[in-house]
Amino acid sequence: MAENEGMAVSGEQARHWHYADLPGVDLLRARYIRKTFVRHTHEHFVIAAIADGVEVFHHGGGDQYAGAGALALVNPDTPHTGRAGVPEGWRYGAVYPSPDVVAAIAAEATTLRGTPGFVRPVLDDPYAVALVHRVLRATDEGNALAADTLLRVAVTQLLRLNGGPLPQRAVRTAGARIAARARAVLEDRMAAPPTLEQLATDLGTSPFALLRAFRDAYGMPPHTWLTDARVRHARRLLDAGTTPAQAAVAVGFTDQPHLNRHFTRIVGVPPGAYRRERKNVQDTRRRLLVPSDAWQNKQQ
Repeated sequence: MAENEGMAVSGEQARHWHYADLPGVDLLRARYIRKTFVRHTHEHFVIAAIADGVEVFHHGGGDQYAGAGALALVNPDTPHTGRAGVPEGWRYGAVYPSPDVVAAIAAEATTLRGTPGFVRPVLDDPYAVALVHRVLRATDEGNALAADTLLRVAVTQLLRLNGGPLPQRAVRTAGARIAARARAVLEDRMAAPPTLEQLATDLGTSPFALLRAFRDAYGMPPHTWLTDARVRHARRLLDAGTTPAQAAVAVGFTDQPHLNRHFTRIVGVPPGAYRRERKNVQDTRRRLLVPSDAWQNKQQ
């Protein structure tokens, strides 16, 4: 309970959840005022529909502004930040479909070829904004048919207005190859990573050359990338039922408060609140396995 109290006192509220009948999609509804998202990435697409206020996010070398009636659109593995653009903050609803979900919709409903993605990070389209909020409302109401249908319509609309093939990231230069090797080492040694100097020595380069190559390849320095990767891995552990304290140690954070701080700055909610929503989905699935007559008896 304490995890959400700070947000409630400050006027900030957020819920990050899954809906069992909408697989491969994360859902978020939030109001932020002083919230600041540090530079991070997502494995899924970000489709954030702004209802009130303005969100500012650094993307592609500059600040992007998304106000009411607009959508903030971020492709997977694209570094970006987030903060309020006006004193009253911003209120929004967001869906985070996986690359597989978006690719399947694109193949069925559009003429896009290659790996589909969004061309521009901000799109003014009140119709698509309304569709995203209707997806979230349908999940609240337990209306699986509506949630699935509206998600497909929304993604199709956005791809037709703002879609294109994502560029393929080919590893051609020596610097890019070194960055890829460094990333592999950090993934393998996430809980006990080497120093920048140790990593550079092991890869046969200098610390500054490695730092430059890594930033060029992944849009952030190795230590920032590692924090982002740890939070990603912690999310997967929490999805599987691991406690926040266990997840913190497993991914290399010193303790749960350390995980809490970074997790909230990237995901938007504390890990305990995030895990409770996942547990609610799992409990719902288990309840659905109970014979219908037993369920009816419990309701009487």
